[in-house]
Amino acid sequence: MDIKRVAIDNVTEVIVMTVTKMEYQGQVKKRINEKMPLATVKGFRKGAVPRDLVEKQYGRAIKIEEVNKVVELALTRYIQSERLNLLGTPLPKVNENFSWDEEDLVFEYEIGLAPEFELNLEAENDIIKYVISADDKLIEDQVIRIQKQFGTPIPQTVIEESHDISGIFTNAEKEINTPATFSLSIFKDKATADKFLGKKVGDVVTVNTKGLFEDDHQLMDVLKVSHDEVHDLAVDVDFTIETINGTELAELNQELFDKLFGEGQVASSEELKNKIKEDAEKQFAQQADQKLMADVTDFLIENTKFDLPAEFLKKWLQTVGDKKLSPAEAEAEYARSEKGLRFQLIEGKALAQSNIQITFEDLKAFTFKAIKQQMAQFGQTNPTDQEVESIVARVLSKQEEVKRLSDQVVAEKMLQLFKEKANAKTKEVSYQEFIAASYGE
Repeated sequence: MDIKRVAIDNVTEVIVMTVTKMEYQGQVKKRINEKMPLATVKGFRKGAVPRDLVEKQYGRAIKIEEVNKVVELALTRYIQSERLNLLGTPLPKVNENFSWDEEDLVFEYEIGLAPEFELNLEAENDIIKYVISADDKLIEDQVIRIQKQFGTPIPQTVIEESHDISGIFTNAEKEINTPATFSLSIFKDKATADKFLGKKVGDVVTVNTKGLFEDDHQLMDVLKVSHDEVHDLAVDVDFTIETINGTELAELNQELFDKLFGEGQVASSEELKNKIKEDAEKQFAQQADQKLMADVTDFLIENTKFDLPAEFLKKWLQTVGDKKLSPAEAEAEYARSEKGLRFQLIEGKALAQSNIQITFEDLKAFTFKAIKQQMAQFGQTNPTDQEVESIVARVLSKQEEVKRLSDQVVAEKMLQLFKEKANAKTKEVSYQEFIAASYGE
């Protein structure tokens, strides 16, 4: 079979395949012979139909089937032998002059190629690797929250400065209807807090969202509005008071420490603060890692230049999936997925040039660790290895779980690679400074 490639551009080509009669006629004859004893044509006994009539009745369909088999096998083998790194799958090109009556048949398939490109993980950049510390105020606030959480609520009739208030924030226009519990110290401005003093259950207090909190991002937590809205949000919200509670703070004693961390793990207020700091900074480190991953990813996508077979992929998107897409829908889908595709190629390049491979042992170890952490969250702090390995085996017997966990292993490897290679500058910040930096402020 004659097979050649014709370049359209550096990432799009057409595979041209010429199938000669010799390559399919033997199988077609064999299929016709198999049909002879079974063929039925009016006027002839079964099995006694002349060969030319059998060929006339079944020959064209058999030829189409057998040629398609030849083409499919040859196309697969050609792609493998040429080691073509495709994006999408080959698309047959329509030839208006094509005829199955010809002896030699020409088929054309358009293909999109993964681009060749250089990747420099150590390029100069302005990326910051944040190290987030838990400051004294954050730790003291957490101690008070713990004491309140395990303290004794004392119902009150009139709001005073130290009380906790529960109720609902509402604003019909912004569809805000959010329950909240807070103390008056949450507000940025003392004048706002003063509006609540002396109020009773059932009273309604109206406040404006502009400058309501020290950090506008608290609107996301308290009012459940989106990040896109918080910076310019300046609307009145009504707060309907439902309960008012004072709190007798829990005593910082061994009983409380054991309840929080397990028997004997913490033995003093100072150790409690150290534990709070340690746990908080572990969580902060995860958030810092997520930001580093996102920042390096964005930098590499923006600064690693290569062409994609965009027009081919838009046509290909119209053919895949249960629901066929229109050209406009495929255009929109390509726009949504282009950034992800670019990073997928960058990710593959980064792993390959750093000689990083994901093995099944990596997957098992990652799953083992994840399951132990999950079990600890539910109070199973000392499971045996055999118990955990039994769960690992069940999890990894499911294909969708293998895919999900494999993606997480790759992400973990990429994060470690970025930490080692990317020229990020380390900066120590408080959590509030990190939040401000994360949202571009």
